[in-house]
Amino acid sequence: MEASLAQIAQLAAQGLASGAIYGLVALGLVLGYKATEVMNFAHGDIVMLSAFIGWGLISSLGAPFWTALPAVVALVALFCYGLEAGIMRRIVGQPQFAGVMLTIGIGFMIRGAVSMSFGPESRSYPTPWTGASTRVGGMVLSDLSLVIVGAAMLVTLLIYLFLRRTTLGIAVHAAAQNQLAAYLCGVRVKRLNSLVWALSGAIAALCGILLAPISLVDLTLWTVMLKALAALVLGGFGSAPGAIAGGLLIGLVEQFSGVYLPDGSKDVMAYLVLIVVLVLRPRGLFGETHGRRV
Repeated sequence: MEASLAQIAQLAAQGLASGAIYGLVALGLVLGYKATEVMNFAHGDIVMLSAFIGWGLISSLGAPFWTALPAVVALVALFCYGLEAGIMRRIVGQPQFAGVMLTIGIGFMIRGAVSMSFGPESRSYPTPWTGASTRVGGMVLSDLSLVIVGAAMLVTLLIYLFLRRTTLGIAVHAAAQNQLAAYLCGVRVKRLNSLVWALSGAIAALCGILLAPISLVDLTLWTVMLKALAALVLGGFGSAPGAIAGGLLIGLVEQFSGVYLPDGSKDVMAYLVLIVVLVLRPRGLFGETHGRRV
């Protein structure tokens, strides 16, 4: 009995670690959508790009992890700022479908550029927590998993405080409701959108750096966005706390289904949950009843 409980606790810890990454990726999507009302389908490719940049700095150039981490976050944030200011801003006023297709195209371009620059091989790099573990009761938890969960909770708290307690965060809410009204009230909407995309890119960079040691630095890393979309729908489209909660739930469902259900269940459970939520509760766990359909 005790062994069974220990196994359940171990699976729950592993599920929370992977779910925290899904939640963070979903959180970045929420921020970008709040700013421009465009779902950034290149977000997963930005996560993948961040992992490759981190590998290049740590393994190729020999940079310490704590030097590479802020450097990757800053570079990717700057890249996303330029992406919004230089490209996405050009389609303001166009149908949402135009933004969707544009971000999909940007994603393919990022993927192709990374493949040409780094090659298609999988690789990895060490972190300060590689190989380290902590024993809690009958469980042995990877220190990297604990760091991922802690980082997700910290980032969520900071984003919540930013959106609720700062002038800039309130301006984001105002622009999300009505960009013209916010502009007439003195909000510099264009610059605000670029700053929010930069913040979304910084979160994607953090996800890439933390996810790469677990999933390897690989071109397929962009597919984490598919799980993040399921988390986004489950938690409630447009809700920052819902994105994290949805990601954690998806991670738990995946982990337990991979052990207690037939082979292959783990790969489809996230999308099965997505379908069930869309049918039974389209607004998700924390979504607002007046939210838009996209």
